[in-house]
Amino acid sequence: MTIPYVMRPARLDDFESLMILAEESGPGFTSLPVHERILRERLEKSEKSFAGDLDQPQYGKYLMMMVNDETGEVGGCSAVKAGVGIDQPFFNYRVITLAQASQAANRRHDMDALVLTNEFVGYTEVGTLFLRQAHRGGGAGRLAAQSRYLFMASNLDRFGDMVLAELRGVVDAQGGTPFWEAIGRHFFQMEFTEADILSATTDNQFILDLMPKYPIYVDLLPPEAREVIGRCHADGVGALKLLEWEGFRFERTVDIFDGGPLVAAPRKLIRTIRESRVVTLREGEASGETGLVSNDHFNDIRISLIEGESRGENEFVTSGAVLDRLRLKPGDTARLWLRS
Repeated sequence: MTIPYVMRPARLDDFESLMILAEESGPGFTSLPVHERILRERLEKSEKSFAGDLDQPQYGKYLMMMVNDETGEVGGCSAVKAGVGIDQPFFNYRVITLAQASQAANRRHDMDALVLTNEFVGYTEVGTLFLRQAHRGGGAGRLAAQSRYLFMASNLDRFGDMVLAELRGVVDAQGGTPFWEAIGRHFFQMEFTEADILSATTDNQFILDLMPKYPIYVDLLPPEAREVIGRCHADGVGALKLLEWEGFRFERTVDIFDGGPLVAAPRKLIRTIRESRVVTLREGEASGETGLVSNDHFNDIRISLIEGESRGENEFVTSGAVLDRLRLKPGDTARLWLRS
């Protein structure tokens, strides 16, 4: 039996639940700050995005909540940004390798350096993946993660050809991070959390104003900072593995505040999108195959875990409970992804 969770568009009345998720996500989770105004604005922007009320769809930000369909309790969330780096810069550090050589000194060696870039213009971003502790396991994490790709598949034209994900870097329970202490603090003259909030609430001009304009040699940083470049937070290891399973790859680009990794993939190669197909759902007693299913309705997306049986390539038999969660009737079409 599948757990009764469903992913659905966030609503304005999800504010209290979203605030709880933000509080439990911990320091450094940039997309879920414990900040009332920011969270309310994100709910408003998401609602307008799903409703199609944006003049420029490329700025759409879609937040989905994972809800227990039987109790109504919110257990987690995930989100998709249609495009980044369009209305404001999306700064990161790229790690480049510089070859140093001298025939006169008979020396040759390579050195890594950090270079400020804004190279992901127009990429779609998947993120804001967080589940409360009591709601983890049983496939809930996979539902929250893969639902973003099934949602994208419902209307591919609204999203970029390339997709990225930014993972939280190494940050302790008090909000301290070795990467920030070694670099950011010297140039911004503020706490990590303050810079994090500014990044979420401004056009990021302050980054361009204050960040160093020249490469930063990695070997000049303290060991504790060097060690965390490209490493994700312990709580994000599972999310990183799922991203890699989908086809995302780390290409030496990291967050400018905590040094966490950015991973990217061509949209057409993302496994969930590539392997999903549209089928007709039938109601009945069946088992043997499991996966995820979406009603494929972009503006009122609903995605759930599913168990049942394929009848050829174009039909799938499942329980009435799954149909109810999707707000579909027997004979309706849906987008299906099955575990291989």
